[in-house]
Amino acid sequence: MVRVLFVCSGNICRSPLAQGVFEEVVRREGLDGEIGVDSAGTHAFYHEGEPPDPRAQQSAAARGLDIGGQRARMVEPEDCRKFDYVLVADEGHLDTVRGLCSEDPDKVRLFLDYAPHLPEREIPDPYYGGPDGFEHAMDLIEEASEGLLTDIRERHLRSGV
Repeated sequence: MVRVLFVCSGNICRSPLAQGVFEEVVRREGLDGEIGVDSAGTHAFYHEGEPPDPRAQQSAAARGLDIGGQRARMVEPEDCRKFDYVLVADEGHLDTVRGLCSEDPDKVRLFLDYAPHLPEREIPDPYYGGPDGFEHAMDLIEEASEGLLTDIRERHLRSGV
């Protein structure tokens, strides 16, 4: 199984949205048993065990996704060994998580690396803004999710899946 971890700050906005969107992409493509998805935060101790921000849940629900069952957790060194892809929302997370994954820092990448056609390289944190920020984050995440799936297929699922 190919395992993907999405990481943001508190694990209540961007990474739960990314987890929900990518889980839906995986389901849509019939790859549930082939790809596992999770999310975590670099500063999730502030929100440990909490569900995603209500605005993130609303934004996801508007696109037919239910992310309410997710719970915030901290990214841990074990995650670096357990996951094949560790994808972060922004440059600050990149440095932090690469430090945590010092044995294999190259597996940690910006999620938007999988959407090279976009002008953005980071997913802006919508926490302190209004609903438009969550919608923009969702748009970016949806684009990058398609590119990530292509990469996983090319690198890990060559057996005709």
